[in-house]
Amino acid sequence: MDRNDIPEWMLALSIEDLEFMKKFVLESGSLKSIAKIYDVSYPTVRVRLNSLIQKIEVADKEENSEFISYVKSLAIDEVITLDEAKKLIKLYKAERGE
Repeated sequence: MDRNDIPEWMLALSIEDLEFMKKFVLESGSLKSIAKIYDVSYPTVRVRLNSLIQKIEVADKEENSEFISYVKSLAIDEVITLDEAKKLIKLYKAERGE
């Protein structure tokens, strides 16, 4: 397996996301253990995991364009609001005639 075989959804994740995922796997999926490692509450870890799940789902959808996936990831990371993301995607689709 070479770097060209790495799935696109993995390439879309940040180093911090990959590190979190690695720790999660090494801790056998125990959110309590992850909370202790990061010294945060269980609900905080749950939110982080939910965000990571959303990022993977967005990146894994083949029907989305790279631009739409990027805008969705910005909304998931709260860089832009969900309303702004929807407007950008709507404009993008309108320009493409979709």
